Amino acid sequence: MRFTDRTISALKAKARRYEIWQDGRPGFGMRVSAKGRKSWVFLYRFHCRPRRLTLGTYPAMGLAEAHVKHAEAVRRLMGGVDPGAELVAQREAERKASSVAELAEEYLERWARPHKRSAFEDERMLRKDVLPFWRARKANDIERRDVITLLDRLVDRGAPIQANRTRSLIRRMFNFGVRRGIVDANPCLLVEAPAKERQRDRVLTDAEILAFWHGLDEAAMSNAICLALRLMLTTAQRKGEIINAEWCNFDIDSALWTIPSDKSKNGRAHDVPLSGLALSLLRHIRALSTQPQWLFPSPRGGEAYY
Repeated sequence: MRFTDRTISALKAKARRYEIWQDGRPGFGMRVSAKGRKSWVFLYRFHCRPRRLTLGTYPAMGLAEAHVKHAEAVRRLMGGVDPGAELVAQREAERKASSVAELAEEYLERWARPHKRSAFEDERMLRKDVLPFWRARKANDIERRDVITLLDRLVDRGAPIQANRTRSLIRRMFNFGVRRGIVDANPCLLVEAPAKERQRDRVLTDAEILAFWHGLDEAAMSNAICLALRLMLTTAQRKGEIINAEWCNFDIDSALWTIPSDKSKNGRAHDVPLSGLALSLLRHIRALSTQPQWLFPSPRGGEAYY
């Protein structure tokens, strides 16, 4: 019969499924189920064996689009490719494609935890600000607009700097995915940082230092954290260096702390002179320590506090 939108719409269900074929388009037709479901089909032969390919359903796929799909299938067939087997393989690949949750776990397991001292922070951001929205989505389906929408949500929450950090993390994770063959492209391409950051030149006044120091006496936190914060202040070192500090890197007699290259942010070993107050803190920490390696061992066991 001659296919038009009107003739297709007029087709009714029968007691049994049936098929009709379009004149002038060999193998192109429509199957109507007993319940009235209409599907575009392509009947062809490959290596002398009959094959049937479902191109789509009507009305989700209109007549014009079905013609395009049929023409594409015919071209592949003429090129020696079985379009039905190709579609099955494509759908199977899509079914097995990694979700964002799977990409995140592989990134954490294969890259962040082995190479980054701040891997725990990557994991925290992923679980708080990324996975709740993308967990079940296919990683390859994430587009630039999805990234922008996610970052806008953080900005609207009042966390523009956190949005910057999350953008960097997503970009890093998808670059890892590209290298591992998990995704084809990084959706962060051309996505700018949501917030402009200024170099921090703020310093504490003497009164603020005193308030901070004495305020720790009343703070609702563990003694270990209070001591770590005081050591940060007296040595002017970052949180990562403090919580990953090992006793073997301290020379109390020489009042020197050597931070090895694998524990410093810039990857270079450097020496930190220790003041009398810092040495006093270290002796106090040592007296309370129950673990010979780490200054601040984790209460859950393992390595450093975090």
